[in-house]
Amino acid sequence: MLAFAPFDHAVGAAGAAVHLLAGVVEPLAAGGATAAAIVLFTVAVRLLISPLTVAQVRGERRRAALAPAVRDLRHRYADDPARQQRELVELYRSAGASPVAGCLPALLQAPFFILMYQLFTTADAGRSLLAEQVAGVSLGHRLADGWGGAAGPLFGVLLAVLTALAWWSSRRMRRAAAATGDPVGGLAAGSAGIAPADPGGTDRRADRTGGTDRRVDRAGGTDRPAGGPGGGGGRPGVDGATVVPGVALLGRVLPLLPYATVLAALVLPLAAVLYLVTTTAWTALEQVVLRRPVPQPTA
Repeated sequence: MLAFAPFDHAVGAAGAAVHLLAGVVEPLAAGGATAAAIVLFTVAVRLLISPLTVAQVRGERRRAALAPAVRDLRHRYADDPARQQRELVELYRSAGASPVAGCLPALLQAPFFILMYQLFTTADAGRSLLAEQVAGVSLGHRLADGWGGAAGPLFGVLLAVLTALAWWSSRRMRRAAAATGDPVGGLAAGSAGIAPADPGGTDRRADRTGGTDRRVDRAGGTDRPAGGPGGGGGRPGVDGATVVPGVALLGRVLPLLPYATVLAALVLPLAAVLYLVTTTAWTALEQVVLRRPVPQPTA
């Protein structure tokens, strides 16, 4: 029994829905009816929360589109935090956006994913769901229980699919970061489907007298050395902006996160692995459909 009774009832109702779906598809799926029901139920839940996903993507697009202007304001008012904050608030207000846009929809989706995880990993929550079988393998079977029989090939196929999806997602994130020259911001822009423009609204040119690389702020008309205000504070990035070592490390770690699904599949029961494959594939489809690159107008 789960600690929170209303949530326990919700998980129980979800388990009953999966069993009902299994009964509906049994004439077509035969021994794989419960596995097919898990896939169908996962797709139904993802469709149910798709309006939240759309709202999240819209918030990400607005925030990513404002990123160049935000960076410009932070450079321009680096010595005046109070003025910087006022200008940022005004920027977001005038654009009808919010610095946390997209966060609330993501938080609202969390209970659904917790419910699904509980349903497919706990025997009591799934109401004997894990006792069902597919291809002669129990849905409660884990890799630690052995690779014998059909378990080895079945888990092998599912792990291969998860690895391919993780590789695709990681590659997409790395390309977005490389295109913008921003190890972290580029990942957000890429996931929001924003095609990069000149990251900081700046031009680069060589200082003919000193032979140094300088940046000309088109918006403010100021000339400053590459590497951020004052020319220091970190390693210059590909666009001349300062790259903080910790941020650069984070930019290398974030693209590895999709592979967490593969690691999770190594310890979760088969029912949960089927859910992981389905929901990860759905997320990849959302990336293609909802997060298509939108060219960002250049200044």
